[in-house]
Amino acid sequence: MKRRIFILAILCSLAASPAHPQERVDLAAVHRIRTEAFENSNVMEHLFYLTDVHGPRLTGSPQLRAAGEWVVQQLNQMGAANARLEKWGPFGRGWSYSYFSAHLQEPGYSSLIGFPLAWTPGTNGRISGELVIAPIEKEEDFEKYRGKLTGKIVLLGIPREVAQETEAASRRYSDKELEEITDTRIPSPKALFDFPKREPERDWESMRRFRRKRNEFLVKEGVLAVLTPGMGSLQSSSHRSQSGTVFAAAGGSQRPEEPVPPPMAAITPEHYNRIARLVARKLPVKIALEIDARFYDQDKDSFTVVGEIPGKRKPDEVVMVGGHLDSWHGGTGATDNAAGCAVALEVMRILKSLNLEMDRTVRLALWTGEEQGLLGSKAYVKEHFADPEVMAPKPEHAKLAAYFNHDNGGGKVRGIYAQDNLMVVPIFKAWLEPFQDLGADTVSLRNTSGTDHLSFNDVGLPGFQFIQDPLEYGTRTHHSNMDVYDRIPATDLMQSAAIMASFVYNAATRAEMLPRKPLPKPKPKRERGPGEAKGTPAPSDQ
Repeated sequence: MKRRIFILAILCSLAASPAHPQERVDLAAVHRIRTEAFENSNVMEHLFYLTDVHGPRLTGSPQLRAAGEWVVQQLNQMGAANARLEKWGPFGRGWSYSYFSAHLQEPGYSSLIGFPLAWTPGTNGRISGELVIAPIEKEEDFEKYRGKLTGKIVLLGIPREVAQETEAASRRYSDKELEEITDTRIPSPKALFDFPKREPERDWESMRRFRRKRNEFLVKEGVLAVLTPGMGSLQSSSHRSQSGTVFAAAGGSQRPEEPVPPPMAAITPEHYNRIARLVARKLPVKIALEIDARFYDQDKDSFTVVGEIPGKRKPDEVVMVGGHLDSWHGGTGATDNAAGCAVALEVMRILKSLNLEMDRTVRLALWTGEEQGLLGSKAYVKEHFADPEVMAPKPEHAKLAAYFNHDNGGGKVRGIYAQDNLMVVPIFKAWLEPFQDLGADTVSLRNTSGTDHLSFNDVGLPGFQFIQDPLEYGTRTHHSNMDVYDRIPATDLMQSAAIMASFVYNAATRAEMLPRKPLPKPKPKRERGPGEAKGTPAPSDQ
């Protein structure tokens, strides 16, 4: 009788066991990685140099190149191999600014909070002129203002109500939200998108054409300068700007064929609204504006920062880790995306300092041009792996085990998106198990969009982005003047580095490469507009 019970228990155990073999995790190595990540962390030092020293890092700017050269120097110092700036291009003209000053002088003095829009010129000294409200939002508006804007400082947007802040700007995902992220039966759960009042899907090419025509119109009319109440994608008004936080990106374009607009600046809506109210009541109002900005036309190429830890047994097989090095220019590009670059660089330091033996080569790649449409990672993938337009894989395509990306702010890792790859779900769950005590245990089958892992997915390569706590990413820091070092918790970056280093180590030592989805069909060429908020299904730069 006891024997029959024993046999029945074994059969029940076998029936309950998973159909796939148990994923092996080297807990001794994971323990060493965790210890190194928390007790000897250098991640905030990386962040300091990428932000306070080398930020902001707009693609094509001297600051970006200095940041890339600094990363190469760090890789060489830690003993990485093949550290270099790998050229891609052309990107277009570069741009940076070195001075901004805006003041309300009449009817009373006040300094104005803001910064110039990218790819717009300077003012050639301090300027002052009559102000006029001209919300030009469609081509039909051109005739309304023709002949009325010469020598004027134009308020390009209508004043908007500034909402009272009744909720905390920073938050972490709740257990319920993480459950929603994993539940594919729920279409687009709110937890996936942390950008309040998210703008609807748009025809980006039509918007780009309108921006070009509006800039041509403003120049032809002889506009002295333009002010906006914070800008979103392609000069649409950003509803997130308020309380001294200004969200803004580009007023012109890096494309040499597009016109250079008048000087443009975004200021916080509270200050903008005061000026607009004075102008609307025809009261005397005077501002002084000075911008020092310049374009760089001598080198229209950009680069990817690359460095490696060579594998021991299978050095031609590669595991990649990275984020995008470029940023917008209002702050120092801390959460978007010096945080991800600091974590990726720390992954390299951890693995190198522990001298962990790995079968496959680990390659760091920090991208540029991400904010203009994933340009750097797309160029790299096309050069090394495959062109998504024709889908003829190159030899390196078969040798990439995985690419792990970090680019959703400074919040700690809560899990990972499997990008609709059902086969990696049990593998990633096993890899996350040692980090449940750190709040990371979610594997979502969902696709997430908006950042450089998409360039790999587009050619059938396993590229993944981690699930991160939003913190203030969608409310205060993403593309704003508050995207600075102080908005990032050090312990969150340490946790992220520990998990990311463990994932890279597991992928580099796994007996088999990670399973792949079938190759996608060729995709015809399509213009990708700027502006995809991270973690959303719209295009990559706002």
